[in-house]
Amino acid sequence: MNKSVYIVGGIRTPFVKSFTHYKNKTTSELMTHSLQALVKKFALEGKTTGDVALGVLMNSASNWNLARESVLSSGLSPETPAYNVQRACGSSLETALQIHSKIAMGYITTGIAGGVDTNSDAPIEISHKLRNKLLNIKSAKNALSKVKALFNLELSDFRIITPAVREPRTGLSMGEHCELMVKEWKISQEEQDLLALASHQRAALAYEDGFYENLICHVDGLKKDTFVRGDTSLEKLAKLKPVFDPIKGTITAGNASPLTDGSSCVLLASEEGLKENNWEPLAKFVDFQVSGVDFVGGAGLLMAPTKAVAELLKRNHLKLQDFDYYEIHEAFTGQVLCTLKAWQSEKYCREVLNLPTALGEIDKSRLNMKGGSVAIGHPFAATGGRIVTSLAHMISEKKGRGLISICTAGGMGITAIIEGV
Repeated sequence: MNKSVYIVGGIRTPFVKSFTHYKNKTTSELMTHSLQALVKKFALEGKTTGDVALGVLMNSASNWNLARESVLSSGLSPETPAYNVQRACGSSLETALQIHSKIAMGYITTGIAGGVDTNSDAPIEISHKLRNKLLNIKSAKNALSKVKALFNLELSDFRIITPAVREPRTGLSMGEHCELMVKEWKISQEEQDLLALASHQRAALAYEDGFYENLICHVDGLKKDTFVRGDTSLEKLAKLKPVFDPIKGTITAGNASPLTDGSSCVLLASEEGLKENNWEPLAKFVDFQVSGVDFVGGAGLLMAPTKAVAELLKRNHLKLQDFDYYEIHEAFTGQVLCTLKAWQSEKYCREVLNLPTALGEIDKSRLNMKGGSVAIGHPFAATGGRIVTSLAHMISEKKGRGLISICTAGGMGITAIIEGV
């Protein structure tokens, strides 16, 4: 029998604009900030947790053991195991799924999930041509052979390759794919801007109310996210130019999540783990679901969460309206609106989700109530940890049930249900 898995709490760094506050920090250092704060928050110094799973999307080969190295710098016992996970923007929710599964099956009683990404420390690659020539130089058997190999180097060989969030099979960026989606679903810029405005206003209000006070650790004097603009307006957002389609596009810098650096982590435990450590849980995980879509064959790249949620609801005998909180990741507000519109579509729900009728409409006042990724920022592999922690705290205050939905690159979606205890 599966054991119940509880969310004890979590913490994260401030989410900041890339190439600014964290520009001199490595990915591992940024992840360590969150882990150290979690260790301090829950008195874990010198203690061993069952396992630590940490997500990272943009990682270099030299940083192959990021999770374990971060743990060794965190204050946890050096006997604590750790490993890396990668499911694009859903990485830290995937880590929660994996730690949840290990606890539920009784393999461990406590575990940490989390993730990190920083464009400021993105890996820069050399060309395949230069790599091969350098390997030839290294393997040359004598000095003369090395000199000859050196003379084969050309200026064009030194072209560097910077990370690009493009789908290898389509050549399109996530934003370009989302432009196709909003055109298909007839989502206007005004609709997207309205949701972006709500994201900023709700995040700003959450800060005013002190909601984030104990959920964010201080990093070099920085105490809060740098993107939240409570004073923005629909008029200001409307003036921004389209980013991905200059002529007919509707996705702008104002209704898309910004390039962000940050990390997050979450502490999970079984009932046994709670008792052993005298912890009070915030909420508990109920279930997860991961799905994919054939975006190469024409499906919307970021529509997989529609499938994942439908499958999750069916398995748990729930309706879409049976939730008090909806945390839908705002990679783009257009993606969120496409998802909501698809759930209301009889045709889509019948033909794509294989349902007898539409899932229906949600109460938008319950959507991303403390702000979403457009306002807060989106360090790819850290967003899931942010959402889990914030949702667990909302549920701990007023009980109820919450739904998480995250779209990812590669045409995947990951979703989860959290409820009060």
